[in-house]
Amino acid sequence: MELFKVYPLYNITPVKAKGVYVWDESNTKYLDLYGGHGVISIGHSHPRYIKSLSEQLSKIGFYSNAVQNPLQQTLAKKLGKLSSCEDYNLFLCNSGAEANENALKLASFITKKSKIISFNNSFHGRTSAAVAVTDNKKINAPINLQQEVTFLPLNDIELVKKELNKNDVAAVIIEGIQGVGGLDEGTTAFFQQLQSICNKKEVPLILDEIQSGYGRSGKFFAFQHHNIQPDIITIAKGMANGFPIGGVLISDKYKATYGMLGTTFGGNHLACAAAISVLDIMENEDLINNVNTVYNYFLKEIKSVLKVKKVKGKGLMLGVEFDFEVAELRKKLIFEKHIFTGGSINKKLLRILPPLTLSKNEIDVFINALKQLLHE
Repeated sequence: MELFKVYPLYNITPVKAKGVYVWDESNTKYLDLYGGHGVISIGHSHPRYIKSLSEQLSKIGFYSNAVQNPLQQTLAKKLGKLSSCEDYNLFLCNSGAEANENALKLASFITKKSKIISFNNSFHGRTSAAVAVTDNKKINAPINLQQEVTFLPLNDIELVKKELNKNDVAAVIIEGIQGVGGLDEGTTAFFQQLQSICNKKEVPLILDEIQSGYGRSGKFFAFQHHNIQPDIITIAKGMANGFPIGGVLISDKYKATYGMLGTTFGGNHLACAAAISVLDIMENEDLINNVNTVYNYFLKEIKSVLKVKKVKGKGLMLGVEFDFEVAELRKKLIFEKHIFTGGSINKKLLRILPPLTLSKNEIDVFINALKQLLHE
């Protein structure tokens, strides 16, 4: 049997990782400024994380949601406290796409409607409804296109109001900061007006914080930069530092009923141990403060790279935009300078999603590499 080849692959085989670095099979060391799509939050192979998973695995790794699992309660309490979202309830699942599927399903249950408002260049996952609300027809099959979705431009509140006034919308879904779409984001005024109109029309506002959450933006959630409180929040990538998990934070104004949502693997013992460990490490090592410190340093130092047109995003969810397409630059960064970065729909943008443990020294390495490759 062969693999179903849906991924274009760089010819690199990582075999070990530590902190903000990975090593390939030839023992070449790479600076990881991409974190596997922003998944690595507390750094690779953190000893406390490894200890937590090892100890849990030696006890019990999995049983179904038909029995008590106190680790889920522990995770919910810690997450609520650290994120300042105590007034939400937590549903656990396995991935970001699954989190968005459940969020959309829940909203449809609540409103008894089916149409969704999403935004241009959005990305919410690759499964049924999640990919339908993703603004990329190339990855939507006909079965996905059966969903009722209206895509609107970011920051045009009048178009949102016009659509909501039709009274047929189940939910509005929006990323705190767009990821694959190229680090665009709503303004504070837009987010606040969006929450206001959604509340008025009793349409759940879903904040997709799958990539922008867990401290990556410099606050626990990116929407917290705008002083709003969404109805539903979806999380995944940085949640367990690479262990598959996702979650939906649901306002306590919505009441659960048995069977409304469900999952076999979601919230299993090993996943919860990983997620609890991540929260403990984030708090003990003050990683969100580190994100802001390194972000401010990055903004200062990147000004010395003359060919940079613009820096987008916040914290350690950044896009460095040039006036040329960056595919070749990304290859040179990997193979000549041994630095991982990411791409996006915007072909002129380098995406930066490192572990939240990144230091100023690694920023210097990246800046110097850019200057050398751009012949400055």
